[in-house]
Amino acid sequence: MEGIAVGTALVIALGAILVLFLFWAVPVGLWITAYASGVRVKLTNLVGMRFRKVAPREIILPLISATKAGLKLNIDELEAHFLAGGELHRVVLALISADKANIELHFQQAAAIDLAGRDVLDAVQVSVNPKVIQTPKVAAMAKDGIQLIALARVTVRANINRLVGGAGEETILARVGEGIVSTIGSAASHKAVLENPDNISKTVLAKGLDSGTAFEILSIDIADVDVGKNIGAELQTDQAEADKRIAQAKAEERRAMAVAAEQENKALVEEMKAEVVRAQAQVPLAIAEAFKSGNIGIMDYMKYRNIASDTQMRKSIAGADEDSDTET
Repeated sequence: MEGIAVGTALVIALGAILVLFLFWAVPVGLWITAYASGVRVKLTNLVGMRFRKVAPREIILPLISATKAGLKLNIDELEAHFLAGGELHRVVLALISADKANIELHFQQAAAIDLAGRDVLDAVQVSVNPKVIQTPKVAAMAKDGIQLIALARVTVRANINRLVGGAGEETILARVGEGIVSTIGSAASHKAVLENPDNISKTVLAKGLDSGTAFEILSIDIADVDVGKNIGAELQTDQAEADKRIAQAKAEERRAMAVAAEQENKALVEEMKAEVVRAQAQVPLAIAEAFKSGNIGIMDYMKYRNIASDTQMRKSIAGADEDSDTET
């Protein structure tokens, strides 16, 4: 009896496990929901999703939403997009929104946009309801040297056909900023820009800045224009300061060269004086040698001394006369 009881309990346990496995493998409740919503899907497809590690609800619920909205989608394409890592729910919502707004958007195109990393639902919403993006403050200088700081608001609409491979908002902002700088820079006076700021919008908008981007520019509005620095005056001041420093450097160079030349002349004079002193020092030696060799006598030496004294006296008298003339 005990063996029979154990066998019965084992059979019941195995039966319960089998039932639970069947309920997990065959989502009957989801199949009934789909059938009641008008979505014809086979149970074998749902079981196959389980074994392909795809949550059936992630496929069936978006399919039900699309069917109720009047869209006909292929369950295999939905499953393939889910397995590729796409946001299937947002793709289906984007398709529904596009259909209600009379925007032509196919599943393959929406899936490609989603897998490219863009939010396809947000793109459809921006296509239906354009959004405004604001540029950072753009500084530019007119031809009269006055700096202007402009702030612009750009109204854009998503271009569905260029979402894959098209540039984003950063490119739009960069191009608009470049256009503002170019327009202000070509103005003869900053006053003309302040009087007619709409000329900036017209000029920038006419350049086709949305080419190659995922957006279409609807309007560019200049929100604010402020007067900045007098760049022209600052540049002239900086140039004058630079010229002054260059002139000072050249003057210092000439002074240094003059000082060096003066020092060189002094060194030459000192060297000449030293030569004279050395020559004078040789005179007594030469006289002594002449006495020793008998080339000069005492009378000759006395004449030499008299001539030297007479020369010294004449120099003294001449120096005194020059001094008296100077005083006079």
